[in-house]
Formats: sequence, structure tokens, C-alpha cells
Amino acid sequence: MGERAPDGSSKTGKSAKKAVGAEGEPTPAKTATKKATKRAAKPAARSAEKPAEKEAAPAARKTAPGKKAASAKKAAPGKKTAPAKKAAPSGTGAKKSTPAKKTAPAKKAAVAKKVKPADVVLPADAAVKKAAPVKKIAVRPPGGESPTALVRRARRINRELAEVYPYAHPELDFENPFQLLVATVLSAQTTDLRVNQTTPALFARYPAPEDLAAANPEEVEQILRPCGFFRAKTRSVIGLSKSLVENFGGEVPGRLEDLVTLPGVGRKTAFVVLGNAYGRPGITVDTHFQRLVRRWQWTDETDPDKIEAAVGALFPKSEWTDLSHHVIWHGRRICHARKPACGACPIAPLCPAYGEGETDPEKAKKLLKYEKGGFPGQRLNPPRAYLDAGGKPAPPLGAA
Repeated sequence: MGERAPDGSSKTGKSAKKAVGAEGEPTPAKTATKKATKRAAKPAARSAEKPAEKEAAPAARKTAPGKKAASAKKAAPGKKTAPAKKAAPSGTGAKKSTPAKKTAPAKKAAVAKKVKPADVVLPADAAVKKAAPVKKIAVRPPGGESPTALVRRARRINRELAEVYPYAHPELDFENPFQLLVATVLSAQTTDLRVNQTTPALFARYPAPEDLAAANPEEVEQILRPCGFFRAKTRSVIGLSKSLVENFGGEVPGRLEDLVTLPGVGRKTAFVVLGNAYGRPGITVDTHFQRLVRRWQWTDETDPDKIEAAVGALFPKSEWTDLSHHVIWHGRRICHARKPACGACPIAPLCPAYGEGETDPEKAKKLLKYEKGGFPGQRLNPPRAYLDAGGKPAPPLGAA
């Protein structure tokens, strides 16, 4: 069962397995040889070397499988420690390289885990900062009213005004988007009535953008003189006509981003065109609209863009265009700037500013304008619904 050492002693099975399984390690063979040289003579030492050579040969074959057996036998007797030297670097190299491979990915993974949450959090923070001003405008009702109560009151006012002005429409005469665009630009700092009395001569002579783009500025100024600021308005209408011809093929674009690039066209003008020529909802924040929404405490903002955002948050987008008509019509007919007709106002119970104007019903009726007071409207060619409701067309320029 056990092996016999050169000195005649027996080895156990475990020690024999260790000697064979060392795979070329010289430690057991060397210790056995040294003991043999001390106890025995030279013949005994030579006999001890032979078993060592036999054990070293298989170890060399295991460590170098690519080499031939003959070369292994020649190398074994000459250099006994050669297999040990070759095996040792491979063993030590494996031990050194293994932790390097394991630790490298671990460091990369740790860095990735630190960076990934930062990438996810930063855009969210930026989005919150951008959205914050819009939220403040939407949820900050003036006068201590709750947001829900403000929304309900504002929408009720719009419903009441829709019943009072079911025929509400843009009060500029136009037949196509180009005419509406030019008329809206001309309506700055003047009344729609004055514009409607002026544009028939303008469109008769320059019916298309190509015609107005090539017009003589002095001739256009003479036509636009009744509108006021005629020189600046002449530059605007000629400039926007040239831009339409050069950039949009002579057609009025149907996008807000394109309309605001035209000379003299801002967001208010763009929404008038989009809402009434293309049926795309928009809020028209003119002087009447600004005055009334602050009077009704829908918002306390003064900037037109902020007013648009605050009021737009109170209503569905589909109601924006009609809402603009209702508010503007009410401001022109009943809720005047200097002396509102509070006594004849249909939404007086919903108005926080009731009492600023005339509260006597009889006196208030004398303050009503246009069809509410029995007078002509602002359009020379109003819609049939307006005429059926008792409205009168405006007289042309120069009429008695």
C-alpha cells in the first residue's frame, strides 16, 4: 500500500499522493535526497536519485505538454530544478493576474454606479426649474381665492358672455389670411373701425403679397394715413409682404413660429390669424383683454405673455379663440376702461370690481356702445349672424 523510501522506511498513502500531485515541485525529492546522502554512501545516493528522476519526468510532461517526451527526458537529468522553475512562474503569475482581473471591473462598476444616478437626476432638476414659473402663474389667484374657485368663476363668466354675444367674431373685414394679417398689423394704436374703412382701398390696389411687396412706399403711406403711424405701418406691411414672397412662396404660414418672424407681427397678431383664418386656438391679449382679466382678478400679471399663460391655464385650449372674442367684445361694449356700465352688466354678480362704474341701470344703459346701445358695429361687412342679432354694419370712410 505504501512506498519504500531509500532508507527502508515506509510512506503513508497521503504522503505518496502529495509527492505525485506536486506536479514537478522539487521540495519532497530534495528532502529525500539530502536524508539519503547523510545516512548512506554514494551508491545509496545514486539509487535515491533514480526514483527522483522518475518522479520528475512525469511532472515535466504535465507542465510542458507541447514538448516531446525525448526532450523532457534529456532535460530532466541535466537540470533537475528546471521543471520547478518553469512551473513556479506560471503558478505565481496566475495568482498575481487573477486579482488584477477581478478588481479592475469592480472599480469600473463602482464608478459607473456613481455617475449613473447623477445623469438621471440632473435633467429632472433642470426640468423642474424651467416649469416652476408656469406653475406659479397658474396656481396663484389674486384676492385670496382658491385655484378651484377661480377656475369655476372664470369659466362661468365665459359661459355667461357666450350667451350675451353668441355672434362674437373678429371685428376686422377680411376675405383671406393675407388680408387678415395686414389688417391686424394696421389695427395697432387705432380702432378696428378705422382699419376696416382704410383696407378696401389698400386691397383693391394691392390684392396679393407680390403686389404689396413691389409697391411704392409713398403711395402706400397715402392710403394708410387715416390709421395713424402710417410710415411705420407702411414699412411693416411692405416688409411682411416681401418676407412672404421670399420665404413662404407668397402664402401666409399657419405656424406661430413662422408668423412671428414676419416684420410687425407679434404673438397677438399671430394668434388672431391662427384662430380666425386657420381655426387653431389662441388667446389674443390686446388692451381690452388685459384690462378685463385683471379687473376680474383672473391674474395680476401685466406682461402680455404671462397673462396669456395664466388665463390659458384656466380654460381648455379649444375655448381660447372664442374666449378672446367674448372678453374683447364685452370690454368694447359694456366694461369700458374709464366708466364701466356696471348697472347693465350681465356678469355683475361674478365681478369683484362691481361698483367701479355706474351702477344705476338707467344711467348704465346710456353708456352701452355698438349694437348694445343701438349703434353700428365696426365691420363694414359683418357676418350674417351679427346682422340677424340686430347689429348694424359700419359706414364706409367719408360717409356722413
